[in-house]
Amino acid sequence: MMHHRFRMLFAATALAAVALAALSTQHAIAADFKAGDISIEAPWSRATPGGAKVAAGYLTIKNGGATPDRLVSVTADIAERTEIHEMSMTDGMMKMREVPGGVAVPAGGSLALAPMGYHLMFLGLKKPLKEGDTFAGSLTFEKAGTAAVTFEVRGLGAATPDAGAEHHR
Repeated sequence: MMHHRFRMLFAATALAAVALAALSTQHAIAADFKAGDISIEAPWSRATPGGAKVAAGYLTIKNGGATPDRLVSVTADIAERTEIHEMSMTDGMMKMREVPGGVAVPAGGSLALAPMGYHLMFLGLKKPLKEGDTFAGSLTFEKAGTAAVTFEVRGLGAATPDAGAEHHR
């Protein structure tokens, strides 16, 4: 009976160790990038078909400080220019527009740049984005300064609708 309990305890400990290792590996893959009190989590884009001239970018910005900040500009080495955009519903129509003044990041809060909301637009792509690749970029904040980031390119079918991208051609 004691031997059985020992085996059960050993199995539970081994399972906990595997789960902990998986969590720490997952966190290592989703690297954080920093500028002052600002941290940027999991920047990504999705693969593009050949000939595409636009792509979207997503990430989460967290402000650990007591003062609001503002994302004012973005660059990416794979595009001629990068803009901050917002997608919204107006009178039952999906609309996308540039947000030229940037976007606020609340003090002690976060801002998600995600499909169907605020996001980045990479315009004038220099080459197609391929799943598994990465590319460099930078985010500039009004107070925190500039943070260098690395975007991960996910699969073409990643949950990122392209609604509204047609107006960039």
